[in-house]
Amino acid sequence: PAKEFDGLWESLIYESGLKQRLLRYAASALLFTQKGVNPNLVSWNRIILLHGPPGTGKTSLCKALAQKLSIRCNSRYPHCQLIEVNAHSLFSKWFSESGKLVAKLFQKIQEMVEEDNNLVFVLIDEVESLAAARKAALSGSEPSDSIRVVNALLTQMDKLKSAPNVIILTTSNITTAIDVAFVDRADIKAYVGPPTLHVRYEILRSCVEELICKGIISSFQGCDGLSIPSFSSMKEKVHDTDAVPWFCKQLIEAAQACEGLSGRSLRKLPFLAHAALADPNSHDPINFLCAMIETAKREKSEQPE
Repeated sequence: PAKEFDGLWESLIYESGLKQRLLRYAASALLFTQKGVNPNLVSWNRIILLHGPPGTGKTSLCKALAQKLSIRCNSRYPHCQLIEVNAHSLFSKWFSESGKLVAKLFQKIQEMVEEDNNLVFVLIDEVESLAAARKAALSGSEPSDSIRVVNALLTQMDKLKSAPNVIILTTSNITTAIDVAFVDRADIKAYVGPPTLHVRYEILRSCVEELICKGIISSFQGCDGLSIPSFSSMKEKVHDTDAVPWFCKQLIEAAQACEGLSGRSLRKLPFLAHAALADPNSHDPINFLCAMIETAKREKSEQPE
């Protein structure tokens, strides 16, 4: 486990049960390997692909999953490594260098995997680079070295399939540009989309609770300590709006104003709202929520078309 990833899993909020799906998948993949299931009869590659627009937390989710599994599997694998690879960086501007980069990288991974008590996670970002390189090479606009690199990478990944203690985590920002040969190898292909209203509210709620906890803003009158009611509890009072606390209505309004913003942008919003306050030393929660709504509207309007 890595100290820098502590709390990362809990901070990622998704509505579709994605996190639990990934945990169950990893548990099954490691169990099938442990029990010696014949991969020629029942096939699995231990490759996860998360795709969707930028800022939705795909890379963070991969890191958080590695952290979670390293804790859960500690008795079987006391040592865990996370190797981060940017697929785009594998394509060197120097002819024939790219193939050497791939070979060197996977040689290092293979050495780690050979240790039985090691659990190795390989995180490959921007796998759409592979598809772009293959298409460019086939069209003749790039040297054939590019397609050799793509093929070498896929071959090396296939070799890792026989290792019981490796999980490959991959991300892509461009869903339509992922290499077909790669997609076919992934066991899980999960779309990570922009946050829904429910998720936006929960992200902002966690941010505001953190600011109250650290004394940046005062707690809300009528609020039970640091805890702000969840979106689910608000839905139960949908027919009785008087029962919904005023600060929750404000928070919902801020979440509605954030439609179209990424999870990454939402996490920045409370900081930007505080920076927009006329008096940065003010602890007034009313002013802060008003500033957050206005900041959300401004951020939305300034987004490129």
